[in-house]
Amino acid sequence: MRLTAGQRLRRNADFRAVREQGRRTDCDAFLLTWRVRPATETGPANPRVGVVASRAAVGGATERNRAKRRLREVYRKHQQLVPPGLDLVLTARAAVLRLEFVEVEQKFVAACRKLATPPPPVPHV
Repeated sequence: MRLTAGQRLRRNADFRAVREQGRRTDCDAFLLTWRVRPATETGPANPRVGVVASRAAVGGATERNRAKRRLREVYRKHQQLVPPGLDLVLTARAAVLRLEFVEVEQKFVAACRKLATPPPPVPHV
């Protein structure tokens, strides 16, 4: 089953907003960047994902496409773990091709658990 247009980040401005305003988690095989979509933006509250693989980090076209396919599949299988209203950008690294698929899945699931827990409160001084 493919990701629908409503489940993907498609505009460059959306990717930029996630990178500039979002938070990051390093998952070794990939970098997970996310932001909560503001209530003013229209559209359903489903989470959206964008996948990026650069030539410098991953390699040639074949490797980049394979890395992106793996990350999209991991997201597709575990998208129910992502809280609604989030925009995610998964940035592939070379390790995504070296690791077994199960290991990449485990890293994604662990990262999603961090997304679900709210950040600790900041003490008032």
